[in-house]
Amino acid sequence: MSVTSVAPVGEISIPTIPVGKLAPWALFSFLLAAIVVFFVSADGGALSFAGGLAVHEWVHDGRHLLGFPCH
Repeated sequence: MSVTSVAPVGEISIPTIPVGKLAPWALFSFLLAAIVVFFVSADGGALSFAGGLAVHEWVHDGRHLLGFPCH
C-alpha cells in the first residue's frame, strides 16, 4: 500500500464581511421573519387586516407546526 500526501499550495484566507454591509441584510431578515410570524399567528382578531378566515386557512398547518393554538 502506498502513502500519498498533498503539499500545501498556499494559505486559505477567510473573507471578512464588514458590519456595515451585513447590518441591512440582518435587519431585512428580522423584519421578514416578523412578518411571517405575524401572518402565522394572526387569528382574525383586532390586528387582522383581512376579513374572514382567509389568512387563517392559508397558514393553518404552519400554526400547528409552530405551536400556535387555533381550535
